[in-house]
Amino acid sequence: MSSRIWTLPNVLSFARVLGVPVFLWLLLRGDDGWALVVLALSGVTDYLDGKIARTFGMESRLGQLLDPIADRLYIVSTLLGMAWRGFVPWWLVIVLLSREVLMAGLVLALRRIGQVGLPVHFVGKAATMNLLYAFPVVLLGQMPGAFGQWALPVGWAFAWWGIALYWLAAVLYAVQAAPLLRARAQVAR
Repeated sequence: MSSRIWTLPNVLSFARVLGVPVFLWLLLRGDDGWALVVLALSGVTDYLDGKIARTFGMESRLGQLLDPIADRLYIVSTLLGMAWRGFVPWWLVIVLLSREVLMAGLVLALRRIGQVGLPVHFVGKAATMNLLYAFPVVLLGQMPGAFGQWALPVGWAFAWWGIALYWLAAVLYAVQAAPLLRARAQVAR
């Protein structure tokens, strides 16, 4: 694992993070087309940063931190912006943000015992992928006409699947963390 900062994958991840406020500003202004362009570019750079890092041995600790941060920032900003615009219900925001709060608490508890996170597993990656697909397609579903009518149910299908996997991943992470936390509690006694 490299400690280099200025690698092409890290630059792409930095660009993704910098695109979040641009995306949110465009979405809140009602420039849905441009917001979708920024979101699509984010998706392309998300794919490319990982592919380039793995292919050319440019994996870095910074990249491992930036990539999920960028993913979460896009999910949260998309969710909040779309709820603000009335495209998704506020209860959905609460369901997904509750999971993020739960995971933040779990990560903090693990850090207190010296554990730096847990290995990412397929269910978590699949959940994130579904949510990153869901919200742009739901946004496309707001377009008038046949395309919007087709996109909306597809977007919601990705959203429901993503929500279920997101919470399943949280349960799996909690199951992974439980023995570590219990062992630490027994040592502390």
